Amino acid sequence: MAALTTLKPGDAIAVMQYVCRAGPQDRPYAERFARHSLAYVRRGSFSCQCRGRQHELVAGSWLVGHPGDEYMCSHAHHEGGDECLSFQLAPELAASFGAGAAWRAGALPPSAAMGVFGELAQACADGRHHAGLDAVALAATSRFAALAGGREARKPALRAQDRRRIVEAALWIDAHCDQPIDLEAAAARTGLSPFHFLRLFARVVGATPHQYLLRARLTRAARALAAERERPVTEIAFDVGFGDLSNFVRSFGRAAGLSPRRYREAAQGQRKICQERIARLV
Repeated sequence: MAALTTLKPGDAIAVMQYVCRAGPQDRPYAERFARHSLAYVRRGSFSCQCRGRQHELVAGSWLVGHPGDEYMCSHAHHEGGDECLSFQLAPELAASFGAGAAWRAGALPPSAAMGVFGELAQACADGRHHAGLDAVALAATSRFAALAGGREARKPALRAQDRRRIVEAALWIDAHCDQPIDLEAAAARTGLSPFHFLRLFARVVGATPHQYLLRARLTRAARALAAERERPVTEIAFDVGFGDLSNFVRSFGRAAGLSPRRYREAAQGQRKICQERIARLV
């Protein structure tokens, strides 16, 4: 009845998409939250019973999950089911935000303060934005904690040792960006847990490991496009670490404002692009 798609796998942070087609005629059944989670309702509506309370969730609402808590969803008021994006966090990462009892709230009503993160995550999933799903999940959880506690989560001072670890990790990512690199592998090199590495990296570098890896691959691709006139774009995309040509073209276009082919033409001194742009203004 429900289709689950993993948009971003990971032990520290995972992002899932749920598409449920259940209606009033379908009998609800009990489930349990496996991890701390924030699920953004993108479409439809449903009722959720959790910890003795019933919540009515509509588009823009958030279902809040705590590991081990039992819940039951029903669709008595809506025929078309619902669609949700779920940010799922490891216990250590969830605890680091200090939201405390807020993880047992069950649900949050629609609000602009949280809704922007749900829509940004969907834009990332659709390829319309390159913020990175892990970065959006971190930002949404931080806002959730701030709203729950009435203040922004406090950030402990960074130690010199941690700064050095992160800088070394960034250099390693840059040097090996053409290889498959995931959060767990990068964290293992620093001796830090994945969730701690993710938060430290974002603070020190100003981007998540995923964003930094993408930047490194695109920079390497730009150099190759400019220097190697006859080399196929597909070959360059695969050699710098992209496993899918269409993903490379979209990512490069967002970053450079030009397709890889047009970027190569401009880098090689061709004037046709400038002439076309001038012609459109006449």
